[in-house]
Amino acid sequence: MTLAIRSATPADLPLIAQFIRDLADYEKLAHEVRFDDATLGDRLFGARPYAEVVIGEIDGAPQGFALFFHNFSTFEGKPGIYLEDLFVRHAARGSGLGKALLAHLAKLCVERDCARLEWWVLDWNTPSIGFYQSLGAKLMDEWTVMRVDGDALTALAGQ
Repeated sequence: MTLAIRSATPADLPLIAQFIRDLADYEKLAHEVRFDDATLGDRLFGARPYAEVVIGEIDGAPQGFALFFHNFSTFEGKPGIYLEDLFVRHAARGSGLGKALLAHLAKLCVERDCARLEWWVLDWNTPSIGFYQSLGAKLMDEWTVMRVDGDALTALAGQ
């Protein structure tokens, strides 16, 4: 079995879209998926990309992905990498691909002089939490996630 991680290309857009939908199904959030492929493609591969994607393959077949972007730590004075989504197909779990994807992002952090690699995980997802902790990740349970979206976002923007 050969694991490989590669940068996604525009030709991977249908695959990326399917991975996102599969992840949403796994997280019981399929009803939250609202993107259209053309806009997603522009945001990932257009003139101003907002995120990067890597594809994880086993024996040349795509089995997972990671979508990430840079954030910034004012306290560290350095960028970080925020992992928005990590997904490995059910049949490929346990193969080491999830760890390989995270190791690839950790290597990018080191190469890009980033202060940290961070992400969110749903609190009910105990298998993933245990997996992440086995890699040295720690829970940031003293922080509360805040979000403004929809009508509240428009109102805050003064519209």
